Amino acid sequence: MRFFIPKGLKRKIIKKYYLQKSISRIGSYKSLPHINKKSKFSKNTHLGNNCHFNGIEVNGDGRVVIGDNFHSGPECLIISQNHNINGKSLPYDNTYITKNVIIEDNVWLGSRVIILGGVTIGEGAVIQAGSVVVSDIPPLAIAGGHPAVVFSERNKEHYYKLKEEKSFH
Repeated sequence: MRFFIPKGLKRKIIKKYYLQKSISRIGSYKSLPHINKKSKFSKNTHLGNNCHFNGIEVNGDGRVVIGDNFHSGPECLIISQNHNINGKSLPYDNTYITKNVIIEDNVWLGSRVIILGGVTIGEGAVIQAGSVVVSDIPPLAIAGGHPAVVFSERNKEHYYKLKEEKSFH
């Protein structure tokens, strides 16, 4: 016998499952994150308030700090640890190089964005889908590509007006 679960209820059950599974690995969070799809976090992940994840994977032992009002598209990846290519073996040895990642408040990552260790993404930045972020992105920048480069900027007046009004999604 099959049971019918209404679509809205099924979505709530799935979100609750992903949340419970994910928060056990998160180092700290200011408020419970919104986890809409399967996501994986490292123990060195630290979240602000109102963070939304639609499928992200945070790998490595580097510290990953994500600010308030963060949103990610599906299949994003943050890598805070790399193999040591200058070690005692080729192509790499059994040691790792860890680098921290800082994502400031009000940042939006499009689908399938990859962020490498040692990167800071400034407040209010938007990263275009499919981008690979290998260097710092300044506040309010709109960046994209492989490697990601800044190609535009958010309207500062509009951004700060919405921020002052506390108009967050």
